[in-house]
Amino acid sequence: MTTTPTRSVGTPLSRLDGPHKVRGTVPYAYEHEVENPAYLALVLSSVARGTVTAVDDSAARAEAGVLAVLTHENAMTLAGNDPELAALYSPEVCWRQQTVAAVVAETSEAARHAAGLVRVSYDEAPHDTRMRTDEDVLERPGSHVGLFGTADGELNNGMPDADTAMGDVEAALAQAPVILDATYTMPHQFHNPMEPHAAIAEWTAEDRVTIHCSSQGVSDARRWIGETLGLPPENIRLISPHVGGAFGSKTYPQSYAVVTAMAAKTVGRPVKLALTRQQMFFMTGYRAPSSHRIQLGAELDGRLTALAHDSVQQTSRAKQYVEQIAVISRTMWAAPNRRTTHRLVSLDVSVPTIMRGPGETQGAFALESAMDEMALGLGMDPIEFRILNEPDRHPESGRPFSSRRVVECLREVARIVDWDRRDPTPKSRREDGWLVGTGVAVGEHVAPQLPGNATRIQVDRHGHCTVSIAAADIGTGAWTALSQIAADALGVGVDAVTMQIGDTDLPSASAAGFSSGTSSWGASIHATAREVRRLIDEEHGGSVPPQGIDITVEAPMNPYSSQYEMCSFAAQYAEVRVHEETGTVRVPRLVGVFDIGRVINPKTARSQLTGGMIQGLSMALHEAGVMDPRFGQIVNHDLASYHFTANADVGSVEAHWLDSADPYTNPMGSKGVGEVCVVGVAAAIANAVHHATGIRVRDLPITLDKLMA
Repeated sequence: MTTTPTRSVGTPLSRLDGPHKVRGTVPYAYEHEVENPAYLALVLSSVARGTVTAVDDSAARAEAGVLAVLTHENAMTLAGNDPELAALYSPEVCWRQQTVAAVVAETSEAARHAAGLVRVSYDEAPHDTRMRTDEDVLERPGSHVGLFGTADGELNNGMPDADTAMGDVEAALAQAPVILDATYTMPHQFHNPMEPHAAIAEWTAEDRVTIHCSSQGVSDARRWIGETLGLPPENIRLISPHVGGAFGSKTYPQSYAVVTAMAAKTVGRPVKLALTRQQMFFMTGYRAPSSHRIQLGAELDGRLTALAHDSVQQTSRAKQYVEQIAVISRTMWAAPNRRTTHRLVSLDVSVPTIMRGPGETQGAFALESAMDEMALGLGMDPIEFRILNEPDRHPESGRPFSSRRVVECLREVARIVDWDRRDPTPKSRREDGWLVGTGVAVGEHVAPQLPGNATRIQVDRHGHCTVSIAAADIGTGAWTALSQIAADALGVGVDAVTMQIGDTDLPSASAAGFSSGTSSWGASIHATAREVRRLIDEEHGGSVPPQGIDITVEAPMNPYSSQYEMCSFAAQYAEVRVHEETGTVRVPRLVGVFDIGRVINPKTARSQLTGGMIQGLSMALHEAGVMDPRFGQIVNHDLASYHFTANADVGSVEAHWLDSADPYTNPMGSKGVGEVCVVGVAAAIANAVHHATGIRVRDLPITLDKLMA
């Protein structure tokens, strides 16, 4: 595959939508204007498991301005019963804070007040919400809508098998002169995007509905919502041109969008709903708690002979969801004897979902912490130990990588931070009462081109190009990057391109996720642009005809996707300071060096990379949802008690990249940027904390109690 010569790609162009956002003229989901809207408020369950036996809505209905109260007894009949989508489908309660009623009123204030007056009675059943790894509760991933797909754990949607094995891990560990056997754990983590989850629903006919919602993928969301409402996809229009952050929480549609449509149908007018911050902790998914047992065996010279990664993660008893949290151990390091496993604990909790860097982020904390521990056990430099175990092709599939420059990333980060001057001895550096340490880790994330993308290009007689695809800009700058890609593919300037995205009336597109957006949408734009240029050159004598050109082309699959492993890579470095008396942890410096192919827009790419690194810092030091198993509820479900990184927590954050085109990923030569940047940061910080203090923290987040014990 050749890379198109570029003029716009590679330019640090400011966001084309930036001025509109600064002026506040960009409408997000809840802000679209509709005529005579009503407002919706939800009533959520106060038990974690049971059955609704009665709903007393008399006080709510008596309030001025209340238009309707929806319950499982009077809500419109749904065609699907997916527990994530089918609100009010049945009286069964599967987790605490599940929707059990909804109030529609003339104002949002009236709706919320009336919702507080609804009294729900339950036949409560025993619940279990305690995450654990006891063998008797573990399940193999089965048939579900997660990242594995069939009862035997085999492929059904392009994602990996649940378990893999090569060689004899147990025998290799028994024979290895140096071994490591350690378990690492991660808690609940929540997305908390700036824009709340919201929806506006309006029925334009008896069987047609338009929904403005905050979505990472309107094409997929339309299909799932249609299956729930019993409507064909063409009868649903989803609109989401601007998304104020998502981090994975808006990949799949959720029940709030469906219940908003149900409410609009009931009252015969548009209905608006915006979830509260507290509700977003219960209704929009989360990164599930997980446990990772890592076993490594090595020769005295540092070469790995065995690598095992056995993982356990929480899922919902109502609907199984699982991530590939051990898959990074299949990709990163060479070892002849290998095993990875995924097991689940099904609990009475809401359904987890994708969160930035799903799977790789959790797995990297465990694997890269273990690699650091193993290097110390061998008396080796952590960077040199990793370089020694760098594979020349994928360790399990045997396929070559489309490009893999991990060693160069490690060498470059070492050069930038003067790694050679580091004293490897823990607690060897003190400055004004602070213990200072440094650490490294490596990150990886898949960089696929997904199917299901098509692009429409209209060229008017003056040469202006309108490029339409139902892609999503979730705050990443995709709108601008796609305009740059289109400009180069069409041979025009960016000012001659108008992008249209985020609407199911446009040609379909895969969701913004799995670090696939730019690759998948960009390849689709290139496919259509090639046909536009062919028509101009071969059928119209090199000029746009008076009637213009209007064509839609579906992108072909990448012919190299089955021949090469396509991944982005990162080398992450952290400097930490731990106060000797208080245990306070500060991170004055983060440095990342990334292998991400050709960078489409250096300005937006740098924002993505530094933002992801900061999110990794937040994961390492702050974020943890605390489950109270007595009530089956996360107790710190607001921004006052769920801590994440603020400006004062962030020091210097430097993002660098090795800018060279990948010859196989897509016509642009790019690889994913938005997720690899978070992968490995937590491990680098944990490794630096150990270097500073001699204390190994294997349970995130790294908090005072774990350092002062």
